[in-house]
Amino acid sequence: MLTVHHLENSRSQRVLWLLEELGVDYEVQRYARDPNTSLAPPELLAVHPLGKSPVITDDDRVVAETGAIIEYLIERYGQGRLLPQGESAMLDYRYWMHAAEGSVMPLLVMTLVFNRVETAPMPFFIRPIAKGISAKVKGSFINPSLERMLAHMDAALVATGWFAGEAMTAADIMMSFPVEAASARAGGGQRYPNLQAFADRIHALPGYQRALERGGPYELMS
Repeated sequence: MLTVHHLENSRSQRVLWLLEELGVDYEVQRYARDPNTSLAPPELLAVHPLGKSPVITDDDRVVAETGAIIEYLIERYGQGRLLPQGESAMLDYRYWMHAAEGSVMPLLVMTLVFNRVETAPMPFFIRPIAKGISAKVKGSFINPSLERMLAHMDAALVATGWFAGEAMTAADIMMSFPVEAASARAGGGQRYPNLQAFADRIHALPGYQRALERGGPYELMS
């Protein structure tokens, strides 16, 4: 049996959505975040040495990392579905499959971290220093880099509304979390209409809705 070890409010929501689109039978093992640290619970260490999600078990196989999981599921169960047609679309497909976690999410994780620095409990005399450091890092590096990335993503959706070709592919599923995280942490959906339209489109899909039902509450940290 295929099992998705699903951490609440996390990247693993994409894996549930992919499986719903493919119509594959699977089980969900849910894990709650630590209420104080927001980290994954220690129980996930029994599944994978890093103790993080997403991770799947498929018979005797253990597969971690969202991109690797999606590629594995497409190859094993996809039967050609959710792949683009044509060389150009396939190049776009490969690019966005890797850019999701390689380029977009590091910037969004840094945004989350420095947002937390600004609001974390600390002595009153330290707060101005912490806020000043955060503002400097965000203003000089994170925000300009993120703005370029979001503009790039928005432009990629102009032609068809999808990231790779004329129809939805697994690259769109992979990119869904960065688009949602950008909206939660950087106001991406408000300033980039194609990203907002993409989010609205995928959220209305029956497969996406079924994945939410299987995975439970889904609210990204801002």
